[in-house]
Amino acid sequence: MGYRLTQYAHGGGCACKIPPGELEDMVRGLSTPVAEGSAGELLVGLDHGDDAAAVRVTDGIAVIATTDFFTPVVDDPYDWGRIAAANALSDVYAMGGRPVVALNLLGWPRDVLPFELATEVLRGGSDVCAKAGCHLAGGHSVDDPEPKYGLAVTGTADPQRLLRNDAGRPGMPLSLTKPLGIGVLNTRHKATGERHEQAIDTMVSLNAASSRAALAAGIRCATDITGFGLLGHLHKLARASGVTAVLDSATVPYLDGAREALRDGYVSGGTRRNLDWVRPHVDLMAITEEEALLLADAQTSGGLLVAGEIPGAPVIGELIPRTAHTIQVR
Repeated sequence: MGYRLTQYAHGGGCACKIPPGELEDMVRGLSTPVAEGSAGELLVGLDHGDDAAAVRVTDGIAVIATTDFFTPVVDDPYDWGRIAAANALSDVYAMGGRPVVALNLLGWPRDVLPFELATEVLRGGSDVCAKAGCHLAGGHSVDDPEPKYGLAVTGTADPQRLLRNDAGRPGMPLSLTKPLGIGVLNTRHKATGERHEQAIDTMVSLNAASSRAALAAGIRCATDITGFGLLGHLHKLARASGVTAVLDSATVPYLDGAREALRDGYVSGGTRRNLDWVRPHVDLMAITEEEALLLADAQTSGGLLVAGEIPGAPVIGELIPRTAHTIQVR
């Protein structure tokens, strides 16, 4: 029989994240503990919700550590493995790092789904890691009512050239390296089984070249766009940097079919929760509710949002001195 993996999970991809407001409430008041006798200096921790942790271990090397996993976002197990791996590696690229080694994280309903499918998931992750030049060595698996897959990734970076979300300054342009619309297309796929090749190609595409281009351009502020949507991640960046972002909605690129999927009602609960969370902080008067939902669309393995210009990435706005909102949409 053919298995539709998306039917074995309540959500899919980064849309199954704990909502940003609930997550911030949960970790509010927590601080990074002082690690006595630690092997290095913590450069990036919990403070601003960056994409990964960074520890300086020598004058010229910082270790980047991150993990990411989620339920099936597409039905094909090999594609799901590739997407989940690319998404986990993205956190290292978003910090200006290079992934070095990764470990598999697998949850599998062993009495429900055959292990042959799990093998295909792992093969997809392995192929993407090989393409990224990142060792994939073992990992951990558990018997789980819902299938889940991802990676724990360790990378390295120059501690003087980290990309982080608190380094934005007024006058910097904002560039986006992948189109939006992944969330609504994946929601349509889960409901109908329709396969969207452009969305899959976008999700499996690594952010390695964009990260290198940002570093080469001297950029120091970036994040990647995943489960909290463009508005959510931009809000976090502007808040951490103490600035306001002006977003030109007409310049934001979208995947083919994204607006049609929105029109037909394929909007995830995660996207609606994203918009509810950012609404008090964003001036949305200039756009429709439908446009706002697309800007809040929960992405899986989305692109980098960088404070600067890099080749091939459209400029979608700029940073200005702080106003009453963290984002002004026009």
